[in-house]
Amino acid sequence: MLEEFKKFAVKGNMLDMAVGIIIGAAFGTIIQSLVNDVIMPPIGMLLGGVDFSDLFLTISQGSPAGPYTTLETAQEAGAVTINYGVFVNSLVSFLIVAFSVFMVVRSFNKLKAKEEEKPAAPAEPPKDIVLLTEIRDLLKSQG
Repeated sequence: MLEEFKKFAVKGNMLDMAVGIIIGAAFGTIIQSLVNDVIMPPIGMLLGGVDFSDLFLTISQGSPAGPYTTLETAQEAGAVTINYGVFVNSLVSFLIVAFSVFMVVRSFNKLKAKEEEKPAAPAEPPKDIVLLTEIRDLLKSQG
């Protein structure tokens, strides 16, 4: 059983998967920063200075009672909120990641299609044909 696990753990696919997960997590952090720090501020400014991360709906007041100007103050007061601004940020992040993955897969598929388009090497003739050709060439050279 230990030997089977060792074979499983050192397979190339396992290492590739681990690298993919690590790179994916790092990519997710970069995309989150891109959305929160680069994309959403100008969109919020165009919409009248709205900070999407502070868009929320108060369901139940906390102590002290609202109105709350930011999501952080509402959460500190213990208010129950629906954080639809955070959801919008997450949705934009998802769309960027999905589009990025789509572009990578699309590029990969194009490269794969180009490889498939290359003409295959001609098949080797059967052994009996090769032998007959050699006999013919020998007979030509002798006579």
